[in-house]
Amino acid sequence: MRFTAAISLLLVTLFSALPLKAEVVNFYAWGGSPEVNSYLRWAQKELQEQGIQLRHNKVADASEVVKQIIDGHSNADIIWINGENFHALKEAGALRSIAGEIKAMNNINPELNWQTDFGEPVNGLEVPWGVGQFNLISRPGLFAKKTVSAESLLNAARENKGRISYPKPPDFHGTTLLKSLLLSLCPQQRDLFQQPVNSTNANELTEPLWRYLDKLHPLLWQQGENFPSSAGEQISYLANGQLLMAVSFNPNDYKTLVNHGRLPAGVERHTLSDKAITNNHYLAVPNSSNNPETAKAVIEFLLSEKAQQRKADINRWGDPSVLKSAQGSSLLEPTDDFHASWQEYLEREWSARYQ
Repeated sequence: MRFTAAISLLLVTLFSALPLKAEVVNFYAWGGSPEVNSYLRWAQKELQEQGIQLRHNKVADASEVVKQIIDGHSNADIIWINGENFHALKEAGALRSIAGEIKAMNNINPELNWQTDFGEPVNGLEVPWGVGQFNLISRPGLFAKKTVSAESLLNAARENKGRISYPKPPDFHGTTLLKSLLLSLCPQQRDLFQQPVNSTNANELTEPLWRYLDKLHPLLWQQGENFPSSAGEQISYLANGQLLMAVSFNPNDYKTLVNHGRLPAGVERHTLSDKAITNNHYLAVPNSSNNPETAKAVIEFLLSEKAQQRKADINRWGDPSVLKSAQGSSLLEPTDDFHASWQEYLEREWSARYQ
C-alpha cells in the first residue's frame, strides 16, 4: 500500500514538473522594420513566461491579411492595423468588440484621439498601440525651418536636382506625403479632407496637387520616373548619400535610426506643412480568432507600462507610448489624418498620372 502511494506521489511530481503546453497566439504585424521585429522578439520571451507562445507572422501588406480574414481564410488572433484596413474589417463585421474588456484601457492617455481612426468611429473594435506622426528626415541644412511648405520642398528640389524623392504610392508613406502637400497647398480646405471623399468635389480639391507634382517630378531622383519602393528603401538612400531626405511615420526615427547606426549623426526632423499628420495604430482581434481570450491577454501585456516604456525607448523601437504616463512627451504639433476613403482615391489618381 505504501509502495503504491509512493509511486503515485512520484508520478504526480513528475507530471507536475513537465512544462504546460503554451497557448499559441498568431499576431499578424508588419515585418519590414528591424526595430519592430526586435521588440516583438522581446515580447515573445516575456509572454513565454506567462505560458503564451506569440507567433509574429511578418506582413508586407496588411491589406492581404485583411482580405484573408474577410474571406474566412486566416488564422490571425491579433492584427496590427489602422486606416483603410480597419475600415474594411469594420464594414465586413469581422472584428470583436474588445476595448471594454481590456483593463489597460483605463491607463490610455486621455489626450489621445483614439476613438476615430482616419475619420471612422472605432466603436471599441480596436485599441490604440502607438502613435504615428508623418515627418521628414533630412541632411543638415537642406531646409531652413522646422516646418517645410510645399514651396520650400520644390525650391530644395530645384537646388538639389536628383537628390530628393518619396516612396511610391500606394506605399502609405508616399500617400501621406501627398496628403501633407495638399494641406500645405490648400490650408483653407483642411476640414473637407476629414469628410468621405465622395461627399466632396475631390477633382477640384486635388487639382493644385497634380499641378505641383508636374513641376516637382522632373527635379526628383531619376527624374521622377522611378521612386523608392518604401520608406525603408528611402532611409537607406539617405544613409548612403544618394538622397538628402527621407520620410517617416515615427517622430523619434531621426534619433532612433542614428542610435542604431542606420543614419549618420546630425540628421534633422521636419514637419511637411504646418502640422504633422497624426494617427494611431491599433491592435484588433478578428471574430475568427481561435484563441480570443489569450489574444486579449497579449494585448493587456502590450499595453502595460513595462511594454510601452520599452517600445518608446529611442535606443530600441522609439514608437511613442499611448499611456497617461506619456502625457507631455515631445511630439510634433498634430493634425488629423484624412478620412480613410481618400487613401484609395489619391493612390488611384496618382497612378493614372505618373505610372
